[in-house]
Amino acid sequence: MSSRIVCKRILALMLCVCCLALTGCSGGNYARRTDNSRTLYIGVVGSSFPVSYMPWFSRDGIAPTISSMVFSTLLSYDEESATYQPALAKEWCYVDREGNPIVTEDGQVDYDKLESEYSGRDTQCIPIRFKLDENATWSDGTKVTVEDIYFTFDLAANQKLSNHAGALAWVNDLMHKYDSNTGKLRRQGIYTYDTGANEKGYYIAEEDRDTVFYLETNKVLGAITSLVSTVLILPKHQYADIISLDNPLYSTAPSDELRHAYENPIGCGAWVLDTEKTSGQEIVLRRRDDYHITAEDGSALYKADALSFILYQDINVAIYALKKGHLDVLDSSISANYAGLFSDEKEIALFSAPGTYAQCLVLNMNPTEDRMTEERRMLTNPDFRRAIALAVDQEDMILNVLGGRGQAMPSGLILPSNEDLYNPDANIITGTAKERVEEANAILDTLYPEKDKDGYRLNGGKRVSFEVLGSPGEQEAISFLQVLLQRVGIEIKYAAKGNSPETTYLYGGNFDMTIQGVIFSAGNVDIMFNSHFVSLSRSSNYGRLNNKELNQTINKMRTTLNQNTKYDLVKEISTVIAQQYYKLPLYVSDTLSIARTDRCQGWVVSEGATAFNMDSLENLTWVNH
Repeated sequence: MSSRIVCKRILALMLCVCCLALTGCSGGNYARRTDNSRTLYIGVVGSSFPVSYMPWFSRDGIAPTISSMVFSTLLSYDEESATYQPALAKEWCYVDREGNPIVTEDGQVDYDKLESEYSGRDTQCIPIRFKLDENATWSDGTKVTVEDIYFTFDLAANQKLSNHAGALAWVNDLMHKYDSNTGKLRRQGIYTYDTGANEKGYYIAEEDRDTVFYLETNKVLGAITSLVSTVLILPKHQYADIISLDNPLYSTAPSDELRHAYENPIGCGAWVLDTEKTSGQEIVLRRRDDYHITAEDGSALYKADALSFILYQDINVAIYALKKGHLDVLDSSISANYAGLFSDEKEIALFSAPGTYAQCLVLNMNPTEDRMTEERRMLTNPDFRRAIALAVDQEDMILNVLGGRGQAMPSGLILPSNEDLYNPDANIITGTAKERVEEANAILDTLYPEKDKDGYRLNGGKRVSFEVLGSPGEQEAISFLQVLLQRVGIEIKYAAKGNSPETTYLYGGNFDMTIQGVIFSAGNVDIMFNSHFVSLSRSSNYGRLNNKELNQTINKMRTTLNQNTKYDLVKEISTVIAQQYYKLPLYVSDTLSIARTDRCQGWVVSEGATAFNMDSLENLTWVNH
């Protein structure tokens, strides 16, 4: 009997006993049933809640969600329209050497003119002009100004003062550079009225001194993306006087002043942290009435007055809490195993959204010599890697691991729905499942023809066996990989990632294989291709791929200012990626989520998101209000 069938049969029993586990949760779990306010109760599944709300710190669990709601970036990127939407900044444009906007008649970026203006060797960078929304304020009432912008980006570029390697990566394409040894500014790339904009030739009128600024970026079309949609802006008036070289922004032993700032964030987003009601079990955010972005009719952009995030360490307990009416929605996707539980529920809706990223099996291709083992040496052979790729049957995985709720990802790791970037020539794994297994076995018969009594291949008398690093939630996928690879005589074993897998295993290449989520789009290829396939430092290139041809093509793609050429190069790159047999796609899972409809309605299904998303918060209507 398969593990999936067993899971289904015991699921109801697990939920029946979950009521006992609820008794140990916070009192907030029961408040919803008697709450007539517009407070939304959101269940979060995780090991713990953050104790610090400095937005640059953690990218795990609920922390990024909270940070993005309390703080704000300059702009947001809309994948569907491939455009940047207002956030703290309400206007932006590339400018030519005379300071004129490089835009078409309808106000869009004129990429032909941009290429003509800056593709030559006589220019080193591209200037971008921004104008802040003059109504934007911090949650303590202080206006957001260009001083906050300069402070934030200057700090992100100064490793010695920020002590934050991630921030340095976010601003890698910003021309504002510090000397890594001395910590002194060696090139300015941020210009405001008071920091030399007019002297540089970037005109700013006196009346715009608090709202207009310029950034100089590398000549990379995607340079703007991470700068405007990743870097959360910090309040200068909260942090400037309490950080120094001896007391940097990120500290494991912060001063009392820094600790207070971490725990009492002054944000510029639509929500403010209710510090009195927030605890290790519950995070409460209250909607700011003075948020500068409103709905079209002038009303509040988001319809809930407050958000109560409640922690559960087990998905079964969280589901039970929602079924019993303690929650409105889960901020966690659910397994397809659970879908049948809600087919007859009148006040609970099950939502299925198309997935946006692929789960991949990453092979350790280039470990350092001190990390090399005989098993990992086998993975350096491209024929051996192709055999593994042929044995991975995505359709079978989707059926058995996802219950049919997902789609296959091409070997080039770009979905066909992404018409600008998709290249069908990157689909190099073809044929029926039977034909692919036959080809895989034919390859392996030439490499490791001997087998043991159980049918596993031998290398020098030792079973060919690999460990796959994974989290508990990935065990089912790894278990089915065991079935698939057994068909070609390769043994797979599950190995727990632990709490800090990047530092412990992945960055140093101390693993055989691992599961990794991958997503590439027009908005992120400049950063993500470099991170996943080029960089050999602390990046997402866990298996340390080092391919000169691929590196050169990625660099060419990054530096062209011709958008059509850029997209053509992405298509070429996807073919080269496929031929490496390095990140083998397993599936793209649909995002399944659940929400109650008895208190509020209007949940929106957004690609790759649960029912708890910003579109839902804009669209919800409240029953009996």
